[in-house]
Amino acid sequence: MQALVDALKAEALSIGTCESLTGGMFASELTSVPGVSAVFKGGFVTYWNTCKIDVVHVSAETIDKYGVVSAPTAIEMAEKSRLLLECGCCISFTGNAGPDVLEGKPAGLVYSAVAFDDAVYVYKLQLSGERNALRHQVCEVMKEILRQLVGSRHAADFEKQHQRLIENLGIMEYNAYIKSVKEQNHG
Repeated sequence: MQALVDALKAEALSIGTCESLTGGMFASELTSVPGVSAVFKGGFVTYWNTCKIDVVHVSAETIDKYGVVSAPTAIEMAEKSRLLLECGCCISFTGNAGPDVLEGKPAGLVYSAVAFDDAVYVYKLQLSGERNALRHQVCEVMKEILRQLVGSRHAADFEKQHQRLIENLGIMEYNAYIKSVKEQNHG
């Protein structure tokens, strides 16, 4: 986490979290780093759907249509929490830690999104293992992704570097949504 905190400081970028599957684990690991208060604004643990809807304003329609374990839900969690916390970037985690199937989706299916003012990146992972090991694994994977996003997302060869990293980390699917200037100015 130290490398991530250093990258956030170097970019003068604040961060927030919105966690369901990980139950605050990412924020806890982040706050174990001395000096993180210079960049960490806070976070939400929205384990129940009503918390996602009532606290961070994820659309009930999104959850009804796609399920809580979905890319659209992860995107809304990250974007809306970023706005609420007024931070430069926000990471979200939603998924099924198991052991049972949830919404017809297998244990180990995870979606994580990272929202900036100009773009949202969303990742789909299919992990295996016992639930706490799985939660720790997704935090580790996304720590590396986030560190690269913060440190080099505006670099000319970013897409090539990023593709190589996500392949090495075993990410199943990755999408980037670049916001228009109008969307950046009006949320």
